[in-house]
Amino acid sequence: MKTADPELMRAINRFHVLDTIRRHGAIARVEIGERTDLSATTVSAITASLLDDGLITVRHEGDIRSQTLRGRPRVMLALNPDAAWVVGAKLAANRIVFVATNFQGDVLASLVLPVRVDRIPTSVIADLVEDGVRRCVRDAGLGLDQIKTIALSLPGIIEHGTGKVLASSVLSDLDVSLHQAIATRLGIDTIIESDANAITMAQHWFGQARSHDDFVLVAIEESLGLGVMHGGQLFRGAHGLSLTLGDMIMGAGGDNAVRLADLASEGAILASRQPDPRMSEAVRLGQGMAQVKGLLEAGDPGLREAAARAGAALGIAIANLVALFAPPRVILVGTTLALGEHLLAPLRLAFANAIPAPLTDLAEIVIDDAGDEFWARGAAAVALGELYGSPWGTTGPARHAVH
Repeated sequence: MKTADPELMRAINRFHVLDTIRRHGAIARVEIGERTDLSATTVSAITASLLDDGLITVRHEGDIRSQTLRGRPRVMLALNPDAAWVVGAKLAANRIVFVATNFQGDVLASLVLPVRVDRIPTSVIADLVEDGVRRCVRDAGLGLDQIKTIALSLPGIIEHGTGKVLASSVLSDLDVSLHQAIATRLGIDTIIESDANAITMAQHWFGQARSHDDFVLVAIEESLGLGVMHGGQLFRGAHGLSLTLGDMIMGAGGDNAVRLADLASEGAILASRQPDPRMSEAVRLGQGMAQVKGLLEAGDPGLREAAARAGAALGIAIANLVALFAPPRVILVGTTLALGEHLLAPLRLAFANAIPAPLTDLAEIVIDDAGDEFWARGAAAVALGELYGSPWGTTGPARHAVH
């Protein structure tokens, strides 16, 4: 029988102890042992190492001098918020959003740059990212030399290990390495991540899935993104590729396959309407779906049909995801959710009609109107996840300690 690698075992156990402290806040060693199934000796050794490394700190609950409490104060362990600082950013077609956070993910400063990202060269985008990072770091009261990692998220298919962007709706020249351009300008470790994976991390760390290690996230915007969390780790394809939902085949139309993006993206919804200067201006400013909602409320028949078609297609796609991954929760995020029940009512109906009977009550669909700062905070969580030292990076097996 092959003997387990002791270094890997220690790395796995260290990761789970640190992650347990992150999840539950100030926590006693005995409770860490109960939650990880690790022995008191192992927990004590790992927490001592984490204290020596400055990643966690000691807090005392109670006061031996208090007349209302007896015994010694409880020794609790918590993350050291000043152990590291990172910057996360969300790159969208018409804006770049930045946040600077500490080691426990608290937002120290944020910044929004309104800019037509999809119309400018990658080298100029890198210049803007550099300026935004420098400003955000300064607003947080930090120095650039204190930032450990920068994580930039954008729509598309990203190769996680290299930061290579294979496809994206916001980059016009994929031959230029955005990863290298930013790292060169700032001299800081840089991660490029899909925005769907970033918002999935945000939901897992701070949002609707904080208590879930298994869930699926669907990002419904100009691009249709997919994030899958399995066993507390982001699920990735070969070569660490991020996932995309817009290319899911929904049927055949003549000689061409019909993709989900052809039915349910914001572009597909807007295609039902004749060119309109006011609508074009709203889209340019990132307010296209808010403008569409107003027209829906006014009874625009073409847009109502397009919104219903998009909702129905999404409902079928989500039913397929539930059948494939069996998640207890499906989280929907994105600007298209501004259409409200015009989109969601047909989505729910199509999902109910498409889901296999044995899975009818398996997955809860949750709607989350996450703002831009939350998406950027997800990119920061991706950077922090790397600093937490998972022995699998951000991919790997189900969450469990090794004994």
